[in-house]
Amino acid sequence: MSTYNSKPSNSSSGKGSFGKHMGKYWQLYAMLIIPIIYYVVFRYVPMFGNIIAFRKYRAGGNIFGDEFVKFKYFKQFITDKTFWRAFTNTLTLNISYLIVRFPLTLIFALLINEIRNVHWKKFVQTVSYLPHFISVVILCGMVKELVSTSGPINNFIAQMGGEKISFIAQADWFSTIFVASGVWQSLGWGTILYLAAMSNINPSLYEAASVDGAGHFRRVWHITIPSILPTITTLLILDIGGLVGSGGAFEKVYLLYNPMTYEKADIISTYVFRMGIDGGNFSYATAVGLFEGLINLVLLTIANFCSKKFTESSLW
Repeated sequence: MSTYNSKPSNSSSGKGSFGKHMGKYWQLYAMLIIPIIYYVVFRYVPMFGNIIAFRKYRAGGNIFGDEFVKFKYFKQFITDKTFWRAFTNTLTLNISYLIVRFPLTLIFALLINEIRNVHWKKFVQTVSYLPHFISVVILCGMVKELVSTSGPINNFIAQMGGEKISFIAQADWFSTIFVASGVWQSLGWGTILYLAAMSNINPSLYEAASVDGAGHFRRVWHITIPSILPTITTLLILDIGGLVGSGGAFEKVYLLYNPMTYEKADIISTYVFRMGIDGGNFSYATAVGLFEGLINLVLLTIANFCSKKFTESSLW
């Protein structure tokens, strides 16, 4: 007498398990709806507008341009000295900021991790996090007050017998102001990922190192840093990938610079803003913005490749 084995097929079993999974965690998936809508509406849909980099856009005409002009606008900005000045300034400001901020953030995170007094540690973290929540407009207003000719910095210089300096009107000082204010605002906030990675390190490793006679520095160098190396690498790759991008630099530069500091302060994003919004040349501005995005993509790919080859840690 034969028996029939009624085992469900893989497809039906998979569908059933998926349905149960969705039924159990539907609240979590529902929370993704708003972020997905945001990225579709404000990130992906606007990508179709890049077509006007190859078409001549006229106000009141077709939103995708009225006339196909091929690479006209790309050739135009490549031969524009003002664009290359903005390109150089973008690299200079972002590289300077990266060179100063990246190691300082890591060192600050290591120092916070070494604090054993819980209350003092929380106080230091809170104080260092607060500048991150200050609006860029307020931050730039504070910076202008601090470096103005009647501000506290110039008053201190005058009391020491020096001559007052018009920092905000001198192009050579813009990079220093940009980097210093950026480090102050982002130093504490940038330690969050490092501290989270350090919290996952097995305490027994430190105990074994202490038994072997390793001091604080050796424990940090041989245990802490190697353990958080993937986090360090990932953040460095992302920073390198944004060297040509504006990131959060546009608002700060736009609020701090002026015609007297264009020589060192004008970056690609402010150049695009002037050409597009102020000048009404939207196709030209789109071409520059598209070029900026392609350069960032190339830098990100190169940084990821180098990281994967030398440290075996990468984004993909």
